[in-house]
Amino acid sequence: MYQLSVPPPHYPFFEIVQGYLREAAALIGLPDHVRLILSEPKNELIVHFPVRMDDGDMKLFKGYRIQHNNVLGPYKGGIRYHEDVSLDELKALASQMTWKSALMGIPFGGAKGGIKFNPREHSEDELRRITRRFTHALSSNIGPSHDIPAPDVGTNAQTMVWMMDTFMNTGGTTEKSDQRAVVTGKTINCGGSEGRERATGQGVVHCIKEWAKENRFDLEGATAIVQGFGNVGSYAAALLAKLGVSTIATGDHTGYLRNEEGFNAHKLGEYVKEHGSIEGYPRGEKISRSEFFSMAADLCIPAALENQIGEEEGKALQVRLVAEGANGPINPDGEDVLADRGIPVIPDVLANSGGVTVSYYEWVQNRNSEHWDIEQVDARLLHTMRRGYQRTMYYAEKRGVNPRIAAYALALETLATSYAERGIFP
Repeated sequence: MYQLSVPPPHYPFFEIVQGYLREAAALIGLPDHVRLILSEPKNELIVHFPVRMDDGDMKLFKGYRIQHNNVLGPYKGGIRYHEDVSLDELKALASQMTWKSALMGIPFGGAKGGIKFNPREHSEDELRRITRRFTHALSSNIGPSHDIPAPDVGTNAQTMVWMMDTFMNTGGTTEKSDQRAVVTGKTINCGGSEGRERATGQGVVHCIKEWAKENRFDLEGATAIVQGFGNVGSYAAALLAKLGVSTIATGDHTGYLRNEEGFNAHKLGEYVKEHGSIEGYPRGEKISRSEFFSMAADLCIPAALENQIGEEEGKALQVRLVAEGANGPINPDGEDVLADRGIPVIPDVLANSGGVTVSYYEWVQNRNSEHWDIEQVDARLLHTMRRGYQRTMYYAEKRGVNPRIAAYALALETLATSYAERGIFP
């Protein structure tokens, strides 16, 4: 029996996603040839490229871009900078992007990419050179109408601006301004959308609000534990605070903190932006990973990495709801335990799809040379998330399955219809 001090034993993430695919495919009677097509990515790109470090040494980096499916529209998905980036992980994440877009009614496909390294060990100048060389290596395989990267773990708006600028300055087309749409998640000044930075966390909160409404649960005075206080976790906590929800514990790769009176989510978020982690934040008591997952709270938002909640974490949690801010944070053992205990889960393909939704809005704005105000973006996102949540929960109840399989099934129905209408070339 492993201890809660470390994450659950390794799970092949891609195989987990394949299991969900098979279960949902059987539920809806998905044609075998469509399931076969969706079981593997269309393209798996691996590139190696040299970058000169600040001290003059040359290092060789390994980068990936997985293009899972584009039957509904251009490939779409984030770029991850992390030491544990792998082909298996990116294949799973790319396929999840396909399901998210199909579920939310967005005309995008699914993709994911990344570089296997620790960005915290490099200066800003080194990160800029690494990003530009990676973009150059991928340049013939990305584009505004073909494959559109976005931020993910270890990357941000600045990373996307470097990618955009590199693509625009190395392409052969004269329509340079249209190429801003090659990436989303950019800074506002460089073509980004209002509300994009907080969009994933905002989508999580919209789903929580819908759950609270249908379960007649008052969020005012409620408590939450949030694993991961990066882009998703910090914005989710800050937005929940406006609804009266106190974040009483959080954690990241440096450790865990508790504040039973509730953290000031805005101040903690600013601290993390400046220091790169929660380590050293003075207004919290250090606790262990075990203590974090054992804390009594109303909400749990795992917003870090995949495979964080297994069997033991599922047994330890004392919450009313888990809303997946990260991709794949609950493994099948953990999900079985939570189901047995009657703790509902809002699955990742629904809960954290606010990011790709507002990425689509940014792409549309770039293509049409428009800039929408925040009220317009927020209203559209609320409508899309609410519709996605209600469709998923209605389907889950109607078919007697959990919301994750319901979300996959709805996505597969959309994809199957497209393949039926288009046929298979030639």
